[in-house]
Amino acid sequence: MKQKSKQPHPRVYRQIPMLQADPAEGLSPQETKLRQSNGLSNIMPPSNTKSEGQIIKENVLTFFNLIFLVLALCLCLVGSFKNLMFLLVAVANTVVGSFQEIRAKRAVDKLTLVAAGTAKAIRSGQRVSVRTDQLVRDDIVEFAAGDQICADAVVRDGQLQVNESLLTGEADAILKNPGDTLKSGSFVISGRARVQLTHVGSESYAAKLAAEARRNVRSTKSEMMLSLTKLITVVGIALIPLGIILFLRHFLSVFQGLPLRDSVESTVSALIGMIPEGLYLLTSVAIAASCLKLSRKRVLVQDMNCIETLAHVDVLCVDKTGTITEPTMEVTDVYPLNSERFSYDDIEKILAAFYHGEEPDNETARAMGQQFAGETTWRAVKRMAFSSSTKWSGADFGENGRYVVGAPEFIMGDRYDSIRSEAEPWSERGCRVLLLAAYDTAFDDGPLQSAHVAPIALVFLSNLLRPDAQETFRYFASQGVSVRVISGDNPITVAQVAARAGIENADRYVDAMTLSTEQDFEEAVKYYTVFGRVTPEQKRYLVRAFQKQGHTVAMTGDGVNDVLALKDANCGIAMASGSQAASQVAQIVLLNSQFSAMPAIVAEGRRVINNIQRAASLFLVKNIFSFALTLLLLFIDMPYPLLPIQLSLISTFTIGIPSFFLALEPNYARVEGKFMRNVIRRAMPGGLTNLTIVLLAGFFTSTFGLSNEQLNTICVWVMSAVGLVTLYHVSVPFTRLRLAVLAAMTAAMLFSLLVIPAFFDLPALNASSALILVTLLLACPTVMRFFRVIFDKRVAKLDLAPAKKQKKRHRFEK
Repeated sequence: MKQKSKQPHPRVYRQIPMLQADPAEGLSPQETKLRQSNGLSNIMPPSNTKSEGQIIKENVLTFFNLIFLVLALCLCLVGSFKNLMFLLVAVANTVVGSFQEIRAKRAVDKLTLVAAGTAKAIRSGQRVSVRTDQLVRDDIVEFAAGDQICADAVVRDGQLQVNESLLTGEADAILKNPGDTLKSGSFVISGRARVQLTHVGSESYAAKLAAEARRNVRSTKSEMMLSLTKLITVVGIALIPLGIILFLRHFLSVFQGLPLRDSVESTVSALIGMIPEGLYLLTSVAIAASCLKLSRKRVLVQDMNCIETLAHVDVLCVDKTGTITEPTMEVTDVYPLNSERFSYDDIEKILAAFYHGEEPDNETARAMGQQFAGETTWRAVKRMAFSSSTKWSGADFGENGRYVVGAPEFIMGDRYDSIRSEAEPWSERGCRVLLLAAYDTAFDDGPLQSAHVAPIALVFLSNLLRPDAQETFRYFASQGVSVRVISGDNPITVAQVAARAGIENADRYVDAMTLSTEQDFEEAVKYYTVFGRVTPEQKRYLVRAFQKQGHTVAMTGDGVNDVLALKDANCGIAMASGSQAASQVAQIVLLNSQFSAMPAIVAEGRRVINNIQRAASLFLVKNIFSFALTLLLLFIDMPYPLLPIQLSLISTFTIGIPSFFLALEPNYARVEGKFMRNVIRRAMPGGLTNLTIVLLAGFFTSTFGLSNEQLNTICVWVMSAVGLVTLYHVSVPFTRLRLAVLAAMTAAMLFSLLVIPAFFDLPALNASSALILVTLLLACPTVMRFFRVIFDKRVAKLDLAPAKKQKKRHRFEK
């Protein structure tokens, strides 16, 4: 018997033993290739984003497409082929929706590849930049402040402080020394170390956690998409029983039984009228097109739901460095505090030793290292890495002494008043102030003991204001978006920079060190514009405090200290040039790291939602009318007054084509209120006007003994008029495009009704039916105005309570 060849085990890479790679040398090219060929690359499992096949499948295999197919078969069985015109709309919706979503997906995929993280790997003794998905197990990788740990690892050389809040929810910094393990998904707060990767790809902790989460997670939808889903669910549940009952009511009516063909046509028309066939699709397409438009501006949208959130943003929280100012810094001046003991040369010698041989963890350290780049014979026996929570770093040079550099308030503690007069004038000029001080006791893991601190000198650094900062903040002020500056720097410094950038009320600043309780934060956000000396955890508190006040908050940031706030904000926006951790948790990533792109992003969110609201109101006019009429027809002896082809005519020129143009035009007004309430407010007057006029038409035609065909013609004319009037109200205030659309749709409708009525099964009217039509057309504006007044008053009452709360808040701020 022939023996079958043994297939290799899918996890044969486990047979490759772990190496103790030299942190200075790393892997050789041969060792790297061996691991890549055996599945040991850091390639994550495929994301849960849809494939192109899934997109097409989801657009084709919808509940309403199934309903359309069943209705089309019913019409075919009774030989009513002309009334199949509604299938063209369904096919067009499916094709356009699939095309736009695939197009947007491809654009986002390209940007995702561009935005993929990189890491510094040590290979053959050289430090090289490698994409994280090209790393392999046993690679030596160098991590520093701001990096996200991309695979499980063990520290081989150096020291790190890491934050595992994205994995555990705990925000406390954890010190990692050689031999300690690192979990993928955590990020580095401070320090620098070389680590060896131990578990990569799907074997890493973060990948396993994500896989477990994907088994139970439900994709969150925005308020708008949830509203539309609920609407479609209700319609879908009611559709089948209503259709069956209505057919039986028409076909088996004791008073006026209709032939089978007429009963089928009337029932199909009623059901088609109830289906918002293009509304959900229009919304998805508009959001996908918006993501595509932003991608052309080098903006990566990682969560499509944030498009709607952007439209509601009324508070924008920004950091100073990298947002208001350029991220790079330069040393402006040095001010000795103990010139009798330390000369300028001594200060430069200490700072040169302090930053010698150390890779800078942030822009401040980089500027100091460039300014004080002299040679030194001092060697540090111990270093204390900078932390955004302690705001200082230290070095122990043995017999040459111990020194610390950092924020004066944090180093001096309760002795800060002794140097306040020297430091704050520079802060008021917008400079960052650092203190160099001697420390006469051993470093430990606790805070500095201020009694052992001896000030040596103040070092002043400055950032350049971004050239587009003033124009950007003027835009937000004009749009009613309140800008708040949240920074870890001195509040006086931050306020000065904010004033130079033109931020309103920049003189209202507070030191976050004075805020301790939740109530303190809630009171502070009502009044202050600038928050200084804010820790990463406090940034999160401030975001939550704004949200408790009823604000929709967008947070921009580029550093590790921004990550917690970015995660909790309604919309987190990260600069790609900043830390990898910030880009990972944000919903939007600015790939060019230009804050000037923010106005266009917010405006795009507003444009999409405003236009969808306008278009949605057109769709719901028909749905409200058809749903209400269908319910009434179960109790009154009257056939559904429209054929499917006639309903398609009305839908095409009063809903379909206009909504396409309305969804694409500029519309940057601030979005207020709830989506569905806004839509129903606009749609209900038109829907109820249609219902009222059609019922009157049915009453008159029955009274005067007119045929159902005459009733059809009257109703088509009336509903066309109401649809165009609704389009008129939706288009106010007029632009050239809106006026052109209204004129074109009116002309197309008149052409169809007057020139080719036979194609739509519209017989000519006799004298009695013409008189009824004229009377109803004249009544339409009055009925429409009546319902508009009723719903405007109703909405005003609903808005009264929030308006009172807003008024009270404004009074407090004054």
